[in-house]
Amino acid sequence: MGGVPVKKGNQRKHSRRNLILVLLLAALCVGAAELAACRHFEPELYEQITAPVRQAAAAASAACRRGLDSAGQLCVRLGEGASRLAEAASLRWAELTAPPEPSPGQEVDDQLASEPVLVDRDPVTDPAVTQLLVEEGRQILTGGFYDILYFCQGDDAWAGLPYGSDHIGGYGCGPTALAMAVASMTETETDPAAMAQWAVKRGCWARGSGSYHSIVLRAAQDFGLVGETVSPGTPEELCEQLLSGKLLVALMGPGHFTKRGHFILLRGVTLRGEVLVADPNSRDRSLTVWDPQLILDELSSASDNGAPLWALSVPPAFS
Repeated sequence: MGGVPVKKGNQRKHSRRNLILVLLLAALCVGAAELAACRHFEPELYEQITAPVRQAAAAASAACRRGLDSAGQLCVRLGEGASRLAEAASLRWAELTAPPEPSPGQEVDDQLASEPVLVDRDPVTDPAVTQLLVEEGRQILTGGFYDILYFCQGDDAWAGLPYGSDHIGGYGCGPTALAMAVASMTETETDPAAMAQWAVKRGCWARGSGSYHSIVLRAAQDFGLVGETVSPGTPEELCEQLLSGKLLVALMGPGHFTKRGHFILLRGVTLRGEVLVADPNSRDRSLTVWDPQLILDELSSASDNGAPLWALSVPPAFS
């Protein structure tokens, strides 16, 4: 019983709302009809009545166009800015990776890691001569005046790491050989990756070629060693250098070590007068004994910055 009055009240509300909608629709229709008639019979009055509406619509349209234009201009500016930023970044990268201009007379040869031209030797297996030991995760070459902390440029730990815009595995024989020398003769802890970074900063990296020959004497200077150029003319003189407690850095040409150019270390002499080496691109060649005359014959023909043979030694006060 109590629900009947509510139902009638709702009906009355709906009726009033419908009536209002009908009246508004009628008013709109009448207004539209009157405007149409006014436009036909009283065009001036029609212009006066509709002018504010048309002006508001025109203003809204202009605002939209300005907004679109502004958005378009913003997009264009953003695109231009991004293009300039990319160009600046590219130029900066080129500056960072470009090697310095070599000084007059400074040469460079192609030191891309390669198999040697000549292969006629097997690794020595007699541990009385030389061996490669592993101590606390480090590889040590024995038998020379110094036990050499051995690094191979092709090892996974750094082969793919950058040497400038090149990679250590391909062009890093220079920093790898110098890393062995510095780590074995001084208290400095280093490796091919750290030495490659040093070489780039010191202007010793040669894009797409390897290392400038200046890398040897600059490493000696920076890491507290005595570096000097040597030019032994005979096998006996070469062995005398090694027996005097010096480590020799040799730039080799095509032959038993490479088909291009390649830095190695000469690290000692056996009782039979054969030379021990540390080849940063081959453990096998590092375990082979070598005829000193062969070493002399296959040295690079380069002659700048002390090439092709340098001696490294510890200063007397620290020896």
